[in-house]
Amino acid sequence: MDKTYKDRDGVADAAAVTLRQATRDDVPALMALRRATMLEHLRSAGAPDDEASLLARVEYRLEDAQLAYLGDELIGLFKAHEMGDAWMLVQVQIAPARQGQGWGAALIGRLLERAASEGRSVVLHVLKTNPARRLYERLGFVIEGASEDGLEYVMRWRAAPKAA
Repeated sequence: MDKTYKDRDGVADAAAVTLRQATRDDVPALMALRRATMLEHLRSAGAPDDEASLLARVEYRLEDAQLAYLGDELIGLFKAHEMGDAWMLVQVQIAPARQGQGWGAALIGRLLERAASEGRSVVLHVLKTNPARRLYERLGFVIEGASEDGLEYVMRWRAAPKAA
């Protein structure tokens, strides 16, 4: 990881990531990112992995999708939206060359800070076979149940209660 993208403790610097609203023109790049980051997990879970299913997931709430960049390098996708008294974290995908460097945690951390300031929780669904679940658990998400199809865990993060 480039030193310019680390904070003073050597951790991925969330401030180094810029976000840009995704557009329909970004769909080919988002499809490539989805294939690179999710095909293995979809297949291991027995979830649909055909082109139509991948496209449906990319296009789902495209208006909430933001592309994550380090300088000119597209490193991932972040998609979340408000859902009543919670935020729904729809997708976090980090390009394979940048995985394991803290960028997913940095992007999610931004959302957790916002949710905490608003007094909201954050909900997500993760394939049971996806190792990203360990990241979510490290960030404080807990499993609340499973999706209707049984392929995913439903996880929720709640801010720590404020000290009196």
